[in-house]
Amino acid sequence: MLFTRVLLLVTLAAPLPALAQQSQANPFAPTPNHLRRYTECMQQARREPLKALPLAEKWKAEGGGLGARHCVAVAMFEAGQYVAAARQFEAIERDMGGERPGIRAELLAQAGQAWMEANQAENAAAAQSRALDLKSDDPDLWVDRGLSYAALRLWPRAISDFERSLQMQPGNVETRVLLAAAWRNQGDSVRALAEAERALRSAPEHSGALLEHGFALLAQGNRTAANADFTKVLELVPGTDEAKRAEAGVRGELPTAPAASRPETAPKR
Repeated sequence: MLFTRVLLLVTLAAPLPALAQQSQANPFAPTPNHLRRYTECMQQARREPLKALPLAEKWKAEGGGLGARHCVAVAMFEAGQYVAAARQFEAIERDMGGERPGIRAELLAQAGQAWMEANQAENAAAAQSRALDLKSDDPDLWVDRGLSYAALRLWPRAISDFERSLQMQPGNVETRVLLAAAWRNQGDSVRALAEAERALRSAPEHSGALLEHGFALLAQGNRTAANADFTKVLELVPGTDEAKRAEAGVRGELPTAPAASRPETAPKR
């Protein structure tokens, strides 16, 4: 299973900047031995989580510190123990105190994703809000919380978060598609169509943008033009979930589920 915010492995395993090394040790890998064990543990947690979990727990009991605890949390997530993983991520963040706001924000972002996988969007949004208090310049964090609000059908809040992300990354087609879907679910097909058209100007054959363009047209009663979009999606990505949605569109069916996940082609963190 892909865990979108896995860059903590890279961030924490990489040498810290010189000034940071002088002022404070890496809390997840304070010694070379910790760094080696943390790296190995995280690799196994993603590859074989059920085998990694007891080993990480043993390391934690032996005094592995935050590195061992983070490996436990990631192994839990990868093993499908989402609630336990979310609580672990949040506990680690709390225990770090007031230092390292960037790392704490990533931990809360991971907690948010775990809560979302557990279908607890309200808890996810709460964790993501705390993360944004620490790292408001992260466009992906705004998207994460927007997705949680979408799952809760709080469309004005989702729209606001997607727009905030696009202020930082105006060329992000994936976020533009999510914004189009949020406007459509809010009942504003005119704005949905405008956002889908903006996405298509950047990526004319983007299947998600074509779908949202088609659904906006369908909501306006323009079934002929909508079918042209759906047909193109079927040609571009046959046999996919997007193709199934396009087939529903051809039948004149508007989706009822919220835009609650990133498109499959979204970049992974």
